[in-house]
Amino acid sequence: MSSPFVFLADAPLGTRVVVRTRVPGGYTDALGFLRGRSAASVSVETKRGLVTLAMADVVAAKEVPAAPQPRPRRT
Repeated sequence: MSSPFVFLADAPLGTRVVVRTRVPGGYTDALGFLRGRSAASVSVETKRGLVTLAMADVVAAKEVPAAPQPRPRRT
């Protein structure tokens, strides 16, 4: 298994990812599309907007499949 830093450095921009970061009291995940990266941070476009995460706080990252299609409404 490769490190999250190697994955984030090698993944093409636009890849759908989940990135787990350390926050006070635990961890949180950012699920969305990889939009930018630098040595110090990574940017993920989530449903709620663009979030920038410090690389120092990243503990895990991986590619995730496309979101499932919404179910048809029952009538």
